[in-house]
Amino acid sequence: MSAIPGVDESGLPSRRVPYSAIVDRPALVGPDGARLLVWIIVNVEHWSMERAMPRMVLSPPMGQPLKPDLPNWAWHEYGMRVGYWRLHEALAARGIVPTLAINGVVCRSYPRIATAARDAGWEFMGHGYVQGPMHALPDQRAAIADTVAAIRDFTGRAPKGWESPGLTETAETIDHLSEAGIEYVADWVFDDQPVWIPAKPRPVLSVPYSVEVNDIPMMVLQSHSGEELFLRGVAQCDRLWAEGERITRVMAISVHPYITGVPHRIGAFERLLDNVAARPGVAIRTGEAIADWYRAQVPAPK
Repeated sequence: MSAIPGVDESGLPSRRVPYSAIVDRPALVGPDGARLLVWIIVNVEHWSMERAMPRMVLSPPMGQPLKPDLPNWAWHEYGMRVGYWRLHEALAARGIVPTLAINGVVCRSYPRIATAARDAGWEFMGHGYVQGPMHALPDQRAAIADTVAAIRDFTGRAPKGWESPGLTETAETIDHLSEAGIEYVADWVFDDQPVWIPAKPRPVLSVPYSVEVNDIPMMVLQSHSGEELFLRGVAQCDRLWAEGERITRVMAISVHPYITGVPHRIGAFERLLDNVAARPGVAIRTGEAIADWYRAQVPAPK
């Protein structure tokens, strides 16, 4: 039943997960005694010039959308040619293994990037086949299957995790992901701990992601300077680290090559990594490792 009289919520994703107050849950034991688990997500996407661009840095002249959209495509392309390599170097220099949220087609359209991430041992997480909302797909099952197959063929193993483009899901998406063998998702940004989501044929785990410590909202939508990533990231880490003494927490830092990988922002990202890595009681892990850690203490509901 709906909590609001006269409103049918039966088909909404919100009906899948019962409310749970974090203060009422059993204690968790962090890996190696960690009180805060942090994962870094690098989002690598394919933007097709023949379609409308997923984001814009320049609005179209006279308000008329244009195809092909050269300036906004080129803005993203800079990230693939240059920005990604700044992010890769920053993480490699610190011995940090991130999670790569990757459009399946990137394994074919940008093999140099996919190869570098694979050879560095990064986790590959499905991020749709081509960048675009799940709602617009004529066949979600096929797009998910194509993404899983592309990653499996390229890396030798199917992805365990999934982040929908724009975090978009319909009422059926989580079931389609479960059918495809996906074990955890990053779309449900509603908690500081993993949460089991009922799905068919088996439950899927939500690993905490962020629309706050994320360069798209910060830089593209809210027009902050690059320094905001450092300031907000440190503030987020400060509080979660303090709260983690009592209740183990998870923090996500999400970046994109065409945003954080530019010269005037990469330094803030590097300083944030140094700040987080220097803290006692912090474990930097991949999304898959965080899901495995939680599953070992809180098994999936039957």
